[in-house]
Amino acid sequence: MTFKSKAFFVALAGAFAVTFPRAAWAQDGLSSGDTAWMLTSSVLVLFMTIPGLSLFYAGLVRAKNVLSVMMQCFVITCMVTLIWTVYGYGLAFGDGGSLNAFVGVGNFFLSGVGVDTVSGSIPESVFQMFQLTFAIITPALIVGAFAERMKFSAMLLFMALWVTIVYAPVAHWVWGGGWLGEMGVLDFAGGTVVHINAGIAALVLCIVLGKRRGYPTTPMAPNSLVLTVVGTSMLWVGWFGFNAGSQLAADGVAGMAMTVTHIATATAALAWMTTEWMIHGKPSVLGIATGAVAGLVAITPASGFVGPVGALAIGLASGVICYWAASSLKRKMGYDDSLDVFGVHGVGGFIGAILTGIFAAEAFGGSGLDNGIGSQLGLQFIGAAATIVYSGVLTFILAKALDATMGLRVTAEEESEGLDLALHDERGFSL
Repeated sequence: MTFKSKAFFVALAGAFAVTFPRAAWAQDGLSSGDTAWMLTSSVLVLFMTIPGLSLFYAGLVRAKNVLSVMMQCFVITCMVTLIWTVYGYGLAFGDGGSLNAFVGVGNFFLSGVGVDTVSGSIPESVFQMFQLTFAIITPALIVGAFAERMKFSAMLLFMALWVTIVYAPVAHWVWGGGWLGEMGVLDFAGGTVVHINAGIAALVLCIVLGKRRGYPTTPMAPNSLVLTVVGTSMLWVGWFGFNAGSQLAADGVAGMAMTVTHIATATAALAWMTTEWMIHGKPSVLGIATGAVAGLVAITPASGFVGPVGALAIGLASGVICYWAASSLKRKMGYDDSLDVFGVHGVGGFIGAILTGIFAAEAFGGSGLDNGIGSQLGLQFIGAAATIVYSGVLTFILAKALDATMGLRVTAEEESEGLDLALHDERGFSL
């Protein structure tokens, strides 16, 4: 290379350094490795909702309602994105001043979030995007409880209000500097904020709506377990972003969070399958898939705090107990939770939240507890109970108010015809 050529490339490099000053991120406290991992994690969590959760639910409903649940998951993704952009991020992670123990304020239209703002070692734009994916999947989980019988318009308004007055405040309580987080409640990736929150809301909403026509005497078998297994597989993969991404860094804690997530999921899937096999004589594909989801749910609050021993215990407990909740408990109580959102997410989230207080202890290979097992268990119960009461009461008020004003449920004729045709004038399958 000639001297003139070298001079040209040196000058060119200097020009790029001036044009793109953010290339020197390391000097500004940003980590390119952490940023790359969090960009990836955000994609993985969104992948869990569309297409993962959509396909999981689509396979579980009857063929005449396939598109309706996929449409609900898709539109929730769009709607919550706008809510989060306009004011949701501020409610969850803004500084609430004198009200900060309960809710945040500010950041309207993501004001204050720019290319130069930082959250830890990653851009704040990436942080808010990652948290947005949590705000998306939480209400989308509730869809499974009222599948096949809720009006589309009522669903839209309910979800918009629920994200605003239930999800965002609870997220602030735990992760945004609110009272539960300051108290010492441990929730690494959403056992209370996401799963207990959504699970209790699902239970309340399906009770207010009432049972599907013909339930439980009319057979309502899943239309395609193939779709359900594909969706479950996508959830399993995407969940690594959900849990390992919640460390907000590419480090050893994220690595262990990924490891224990995988262990707990495999353990819960086998535990559910084996329990069902022993009781009914045959292991089912639906059982092992649902068991895997139960394990993913239960390890979520614990994933950054426990080791492999804790993962095995949490996976085993969630597989067995969630099976009981989704079968025996549901039959005894008589509610119609169409796709077992409460049995898997509500119960699984509670199991994980409580067991975090035990297996985070160093004696079990966890990261350690500042308060001791007894004190931490008390804090975990407080966090779970507060979420149950707040989500349950507010969901009930919202559901009853909307039912009284616009009605929540489709007509008997629409339900019989199927929501795909009745509400969207489309068919999921042309057979």
